[in-house]
Amino acid sequence: MTTEQAALQSADDIALADRLRFGRERIMAELKKLIVGQEHVIDQVLISLFVGGNSLIIGVPGLAKTLLIQTLARVLDLKYSRIQFTPDLMPSDITGTDIIQEDPETGRRHLQFMPGPIFANIVLADEINRTPPKTQAALLEAMQEHRVTVQGKTYTLDEPFFVFATQNPIELEGTYPLPEAQLDRFMFNIIIDYSPESEELTVVRETTAVQDPRFDHAVSGRDIVAFQRLVRNVPVADPVLQYAVTLVRASRPSANGTLPFIQQWVSYGASVRAAQYLVLGGKARALMRGRYHVTFEDIRALAHPVLRHRILTNFHAESERVTTDSLVEQLLQAVPIPKSGL
Repeated sequence: MTTEQAALQSADDIALADRLRFGRERIMAELKKLIVGQEHVIDQVLISLFVGGNSLIIGVPGLAKTLLIQTLARVLDLKYSRIQFTPDLMPSDITGTDIIQEDPETGRRHLQFMPGPIFANIVLADEINRTPPKTQAALLEAMQEHRVTVQGKTYTLDEPFFVFATQNPIELEGTYPLPEAQLDRFMFNIIIDYSPESEELTVVRETTAVQDPRFDHAVSGRDIVAFQRLVRNVPVADPVLQYAVTLVRASRPSANGTLPFIQQWVSYGASVRAAQYLVLGGKARALMRGRYHVTFEDIRALAHPVLRHRILTNFHAESERVTTDSLVEQLLQAVPIPKSGL
């Protein structure tokens, strides 16, 4: 047994880590039966899956955002629910509501809870920014606590539970920007862009022919829950942990010691959740690549999807068209990697 393997708690953990890596390969193979390319997007979705986080997926229409999540649910054989967010959507349309039912034998009436579409394993909140904040907030408790409260009664959601939300970046009319508190609950902000011409040609060819894929359910919901527990057992060296925290703290403008470009263009930096998700995502990424410890490269590789929706730019940045992605890139250049053998 190597030093890296010994870092996990037991032989069972090592066997489970092998299953996670194999499961990731099988899920990728099954998804490719319908999804062409977009490997980096799929990789981030799977990291979110193995960590137990929720993710926001942003892209123009027609880039298979909905198809990806729907296919993922089919591959994993999990209960899937799609909620189309519209301006007239009410919180009860998401969580469910109590309705009056009449007992056919006694004739007595009683309240019975009818679960809403949130009661699924994988929930797709399609075009989440098209509904008012009151309805958006109906997701908050479910995303954070994996439960919902209706009429003072709490209902626990089945595990595993994930929310994947989509947004269209090119239509602003009739939309309601997500509050910062809700944005912070998304582990990743995943950007899905146009594929290269060769992949787009394959998409057009395959989607205009008969498609009837059969999926092999190599990973179950029970496996996903076990993988999520395993991820938290992966050790992290103090220098790597310190690097993640330093990176996040450097994104915040303050009176003392702030990087000049942060002070110039940022109103608010990333929260503690950003550091937590950098580390958790790094743990999952390491296991997916056959390693049993987190490296600085794992943290750096996830900086963009973790930080881009947590850094709030000011008017000066908007006027100069400075994006959060460019600020994250500058952060990666400005924050030194600790001297270590990792």
